[in-house]
Amino acid sequence: MSNKTSQALHGTNPLTYEGDLAAQMVEVLDGYVTDAVASSIEKRETLWHRDYNSHDAYAESVEPNRERFRKQIGCIDERLPIEELHYVATTRDTAQIVEDEHYTVSRIRWHVFDEVEGEGLLLEPKHSVPITAQIVALPDADWTPETIAGVTDELPPNAQFARRLAKAGCRVVVPLLINRDDTYSGNPILGATTNQPHREFIYRMAYQLGRHIIGYEVQKVLSVVDWMSLTELPIGVIGYGEGGLIAFYSAAVDTRIQAAAVSGYFQSRQAVWREPIYRNLWGLLHEFGDAEIASLIAPRPLIIEDSRGPEIDGPPTPQPGRSGAAPGQLVSPPMDAVESEFNRTTEFYQRLNSEDALHLVSTEDRLPGSQEALNTLLAGIGVENAHIDGYPSSIRAAISDFDNEARQKRQFTQLVDLTQRFLREAASRRKQFFWDKTDTSSLTRWQETCADAKTYFSDEVIGRCPPPNVPANPRTRLIYDEPLWKGYEVVLDVWKDVFAYGILLLPNDLQPGEQRPVVVCQHGLEGRPQNTADPRIESVYYAYAAQLADRGFITYAPQNPYIGQDAFRVIQRKANPIKWSLFSLIVRQHERTLDWLAEQPFVDADRIGFYGLSYGGKTAMRVPALLDRYACSICSADFNEWIVKNATVDARYSYMFTGEYEMPEFDLGNTFNYGEMAGLIAPRPFMVERGHDDGVAPDEWVAHEYAVVRRLYVRLGIADRTEIEFFDGGHQINSDGTFKFLHRHLNWPEPS
Repeated sequence: MSNKTSQALHGTNPLTYEGDLAAQMVEVLDGYVTDAVASSIEKRETLWHRDYNSHDAYAESVEPNRERFRKQIGCIDERLPIEELHYVATTRDTAQIVEDEHYTVSRIRWHVFDEVEGEGLLLEPKHSVPITAQIVALPDADWTPETIAGVTDELPPNAQFARRLAKAGCRVVVPLLINRDDTYSGNPILGATTNQPHREFIYRMAYQLGRHIIGYEVQKVLSVVDWMSLTELPIGVIGYGEGGLIAFYSAAVDTRIQAAAVSGYFQSRQAVWREPIYRNLWGLLHEFGDAEIASLIAPRPLIIEDSRGPEIDGPPTPQPGRSGAAPGQLVSPPMDAVESEFNRTTEFYQRLNSEDALHLVSTEDRLPGSQEALNTLLAGIGVENAHIDGYPSSIRAAISDFDNEARQKRQFTQLVDLTQRFLREAASRRKQFFWDKTDTSSLTRWQETCADAKTYFSDEVIGRCPPPNVPANPRTRLIYDEPLWKGYEVVLDVWKDVFAYGILLLPNDLQPGEQRPVVVCQHGLEGRPQNTADPRIESVYYAYAAQLADRGFITYAPQNPYIGQDAFRVIQRKANPIKWSLFSLIVRQHERTLDWLAEQPFVDADRIGFYGLSYGGKTAMRVPALLDRYACSICSADFNEWIVKNATVDARYSYMFTGEYEMPEFDLGNTFNYGEMAGLIAPRPFMVERGHDDGVAPDEWVAHEYAVVRRLYVRLGIADRTEIEFFDGGHQINSDGTFKFLHRHLNWPEPS
């Protein structure tokens, strides 16, 4: 180690930063994303083209936004046709559980998809009471349908809004929502259990496959709307808490719903990243806040009730053998956040001359389903002079020992099974999306026909944040002085107050005017450039950047931001709603690094290769796919059947059972597995390094996905540009075949 730490590389300024540069880099990236979230409101209107000339013109003008919103929430699958609801009864339990002079309450189910039914309650006015309207009433996720139907006395009578609507002459369907318990979140057969709320467990697998727990439950509501639409009676929705979210979104995507009431949910969503991860939506704040979602309902009546919302401190408490849930809290919508978002919504209704259809209802007791909210909802769908009271039902349930837990388990399992089917179908969907649209007849045609897919990968999968917009202002300092090379810490500005950091190793035998190849050596999760560059550090990296420098390569070891536990995962949580990801930032940092390297007189800009381990291997699949200046790429200790790894519940290798909640990438399963990402790298050389004992995945997964890559390179006539090395080892750098690969494809002679 040199004591001349003030020495800087020629042509750069001295680096004077002190302390942990990796942690500082993550901190400033977090600030950059936080600022982008704050400014997202002003940028949304560029994605809207509203026509206020008439209600019909307005509806047509916002339809593209509605379709994008449907995709964001995963509400994209065709539902089964529905002509009837089915009563649920057994030899022990009757379907009808309540009867009084006004209505009956029965347990029901209905078909949504082949594997999925909705379940809940039907509150049906008696023949002596004319039905005035049809309502889908949604409780919070942790409330059973029975609570708001007055079948149990867990809620005060005036919060039993489904019962009160039925007594006023409405036909009411109350769907069950997936709750926040963790009872079934795992696979006990594998001994893999988690403390993920049921909603998070389904979210994780569904998100990877372009679906969402939100979209699934909206589909259950819309199936009921399909049924209700068989009559001429008006249709409305009302929901509280998580049910408020589902009611709100259902009305936004389906104009057959003539009015909506949302209680304990509506507010500014700028801090959605603090909420439970099962509310995370890719690109939400890029285009939609609650006001913009409400604008999809306009000019239909919308009632916002400022009741106290569900309050959840976090996921279920971790237990031995049961952990891994993402952090996230629910607090009651602050009144100022409700009012500010309501005021933004008012502008849309006013410009449509429909301000009388938008209502903010205050409640003294902060309970959902106030008389004003219910009366306003019914008036909004044409029911005048409705009588809403707060008295309890006079008759209790006929059956008191109904197995609510079995019903919850059925509903949970059905959604898991549906998503696992989508996982099995994902390869066919990728074929339609990618392979059927590409042409292997020549290298030129391949690159031409991959262009649209590469743009999609950048914009819709990784997310495109602004390019670097300040001078690089390189600062360096000498930190290693070895017999064969010197090492410099490097800091490069990317955006204002945001920098990229890494370590450059320069061979001592570089001659004036000589240009050599560079290998960018990328560390893995919680790693640092020193892990690859410092020969004194013993690790799975085996200081491979230093080994390559010993062989005469220039090497550069960047600091990627996946370090600091939740510090970097929070960046991902903040980034996803503005249609960015952690890799949006990483791509731009690498762009800046490549720009700077290419400017150095000792670098051959056409011979810059990439070699990454673990999370660095994850980087090796994504960054070179987007940055053509990487002349080749090596994925070590990461390449595998990535979609299965993220979404399956049938293997312990799966991220479904771990704490890496940032791993799912929205709709990746239907667009790009590692085979398709390698296709974006082609025709540049590509290699996989794989230890037989690597716990990332079994050899079979790796070989299965690599077969896709091998076939492509053979069809392109460049089979010599790809290879895989299996070795007897674990999650580590092996370096034997990979070093030879780099020497060959970066045209640098091997040591004699």
